[in-house]
Amino acid sequence: MILLATGLTGLTQSPPQAEISNGIVRARFYLPDTANGYYRATRFDWSGVMPSLEHAGHSYFGQWFPRYAPTIHDAIMGPVESFSPLGYGDGDTFVQIGVGVLVRPDSAAYSPFRYYRIRDAGKWVVRKGLRQVEFRQTVAGYVYTKTVSLTRGKPQLVITHRLRNTGSRPIETEVFDHNFFVTDSQTIAPGIVLKFPFPLEAEQARGLNLAAIRGDSISILRPLKINESMYAILHGYGPMASDYDIRLENHITGAAVRIRADRPLSKLIYWGSVKTLCPEPYIHVSVAPGRTFSWTLYYDLYTVNPY
Repeated sequence: MILLATGLTGLTQSPPQAEISNGIVRARFYLPDTANGYYRATRFDWSGVMPSLEHAGHSYFGQWFPRYAPTIHDAIMGPVESFSPLGYGDGDTFVQIGVGVLVRPDSAAYSPFRYYRIRDAGKWVVRKGLRQVEFRQTVAGYVYTKTVSLTRGKPQLVITHRLRNTGSRPIETEVFDHNFFVTDSQTIAPGIVLKFPFPLEAEQARGLNLAAIRGDSISILRPLKINESMYAILHGYGPMASDYDIRLENHITGAAVRIRADRPLSKLIYWGSVKTLCPEPYIHVSVAPGRTFSWTLYYDLYTVNPY
């Protein structure tokens, strides 16, 4: 099935959605649409917005934010991605991959938390199968393709990306996955842990009374309250893709997930609030004119024994 994004303005119907399953894992998506899309803000890539991922009686995503509107940046769910902007400061427009051509309204520095008017969202085409959804955005300068699939016979979700540079200038950007995990609708509390394959060091840490870094892990110290959050830039990884290996385990309910990639980390952050704990791994993207850059993320779902 092929679904085309409309070019109308104003919400005229319910947000378009799609669902896939391999009999072990089930996932639901909101689809890109300039008129009726669930997400129409300018921070995150419009493709792959995932309000629901379920396996073995556990859920991994859901609403973590208190207020919704389609142009609120953080009114989004799932393993959603964001690129650093292209050409900001070169003129009155710039490019946000996965969103389109945006208008720079003044001389202020770029802020990912500011909404920018969209001049051209390009053309989105969505192709849906039983076990996968392919999103393709074509904008002057690039073609961006993301395919989210469920591996046959395994509790695994795979996100593959291809970015083709159709312009005359190199594309240099960073892309990160915010990973808005909401495991079993659980408030973030002791028993939920992030694990990495290397000893951690942190800078700019906030919320030290909420979480503790212990060796290769981050553990929650007490239940979070509304308006509380934690954050740190993490170090300790090397230049190999094998260090992009992150586990989130919820020992309260038993839900767990392992995240891997075929590209090395370029930066690593974690952030959490009352409903979500987010490992935020970055990848550097470099694409010469006429070339294509690809990367793949793997999400292996499993269970752990509750404490």
